[in-house]
Amino acid sequence: MRKTTVILLLLILAIIVLAVTPLVGMKTISLGSVFGQGTDTTDADIFWKIRLPRVCVSFLVGAALAIGGMAFQAIFRNPLAEPFTLGVSSGASFGAALYVRFGIPFAVFGVSGISVSAFLGAILSILIVYGLTGLWKRFSAATPLLAGVAMSFFFSGAILLIQYMSGVTDTFRILRWLMGAVEVVGFETVLDLFPFVVLGTVIILYHTRELNLMTTGEDLATSRGVNVKRTAWALFFAVSLMVGGVVAACGPIGFVGIMMPHICRLMIGADHRWLMPATFLFGGAFLTLCDTLSRMLIAPAEIPIGVITALLGGPFFLWLLLRRSSEGGVLRCYER
Repeated sequence: MRKTTVILLLLILAIIVLAVTPLVGMKTISLGSVFGQGTDTTDADIFWKIRLPRVCVSFLVGAALAIGGMAFQAIFRNPLAEPFTLGVSSGASFGAALYVRFGIPFAVFGVSGISVSAFLGAILSILIVYGLTGLWKRFSAATPLLAGVAMSFFFSGAILLIQYMSGVTDTFRILRWLMGAVEVVGFETVLDLFPFVVLGTVIILYHTRELNLMTTGEDLATSRGVNVKRTAWALFFAVSLMVGGVVAACGPIGFVGIMMPHICRLMIGADHRWLMPATFLFGGAFLTLCDTLSRMLIAPAEIPIGVITALLGGPFFLWLLLRRSSEGGVLRCYER
């Protein structure tokens, strides 16, 4: 199947998901009720103030996490790399938990304090992981993953300490938020998250050629004119920016960055000029469907969306870990 055809089909899928999922579960579905015609405007309020903003947020979150995982997999040449497994989500969670615990209200250029704290936590995590992998001139594809797991354990312990030192209310807020959930009312969260995702997406899209070369190794990429360190830091900034915004809005949501890039590679190949838009569209549609499933399975109660993605992503992660490739194993499939 031609790559343009795949992109077009994914675009159609994304449009259908965005159009249909806000209406799923509504008792009466009609254009008149949605647009507030008639005496009862309850359906219109539910659609415009809850359902549509929630779908927009879940799409942005899924797209951001998917392309973030795609970028990390290319940089580290490790198919198991993504913001969750590399500890970036844990670092962002630590920053946000600190903000919740101390509750010092502040904003930077209109960006909320919790978003800034989550971003700084994500940057701290990736600095440590990249620093550890950079201690060796030649590290294996498993090194960043192991460093990320270590950072995840460390930040998880730090978050537990913050919870222990917090009051009952803050402890419950942190615990519930760590499960990952898309619970929004109105478009404020959409507007807060949109600049993070757009800026990060533009930076990654600008570096798709460099991503193609970096998957072949630093030496070959450098010989082709790529400034590897500058490109890596630009991509680290872009992914940390998106992950910080996502974690501040919805909490940590794992495994989207592993599953979506791999599924899209099977459909469209490894050329990031095509893989990037495919992953963006498919990641957004996937998480929107997961969010719809999370609010429908035990309605009227909800399952946190992080639980849904973990239940799907855990087996997928094991399949990748155990899968044999022609290069000698999944952890070596990016090495040359």
